[in-house]
Amino acid sequence: MLRWLRGLRARPDPLIDPERWRRVATGLPWVAALDAERDARLSSLAARFLATKAITPVDDLHLDDDDRCALAALCCLPLLEFGAEGLHGWSELIVYPAAFRVERRHTDAGDVVGLDVVHEGDDELIGEAWDHGPLVLSWADVRADIADPTAGFCVAAHEMAHKLDALDGAMDGTPPLPRAWQRTWARDFQRAYDAFVETVDADLGHAGEGMAIDPYAAESPEEFFAVCTEYHFGAPDLLREAFPDVATHLARFYGPAPLA
Repeated sequence: MLRWLRGLRARPDPLIDPERWRRVATGLPWVAALDAERDARLSSLAARFLATKAITPVDDLHLDDDDRCALAALCCLPLLEFGAEGLHGWSELIVYPAAFRVERRHTDAGDVVGLDVVHEGDDELIGEAWDHGPLVLSWADVRADIADPTAGFCVAAHEMAHKLDALDGAMDGTPPLPRAWQRTWARDFQRAYDAFVETVDADLGHAGEGMAIDPYAAESPEEFFAVCTEYHFGAPDLLREAFPDVATHLARFYGPAPLA
């Protein structure tokens, strides 16, 4: 038994074939721009992802080994500084061929005491992160992000930001941080979010024309964090111009933006 336990402790970390990693990394602009040390760190994280997460394609989608490796790399990109702890709490990545529809149902208190109003409807999504369940991505949108890496969109990074946000038990736009940093993060993000919401509200139906970043960031503090995460990886200079304090926090949390 002791020999068996020692064998478990000595089990080597999972590895990705170096040739496959180079091939996949070359096709991912954010990864191709990493220095050697961060590239090696990402490869290790991606190998851990592949060893511990089920990647489930649906609706007749086929993913080969390179595709799976690319998905693991993109999901682990936001973990370069945070580490493998960011993979805790869930076990599956579900991949749809394209945008997918989900049924929504929520209940509001009605005008009459004791009479609640139930709202039902469908939403079309390109990604979703369940608090204690899978991460879901649209393969078509992942590929579109790869094809246009500086547009400020990266759905994999967006949904991984939600996973990180949820690690402390509260989806509020603040991931687990040391106490002092958490205070300044919450202050600076809330200030930037409030100002952005005012700007979006004043847009008067112009569909976000002239907005610094995607108006969807005004939906909630957690969406503001996730959208800003996308811009950190896809359009870091634009993010820093719009929200310099937020950009500074994200550069510390995620490490230097690869495409800066």
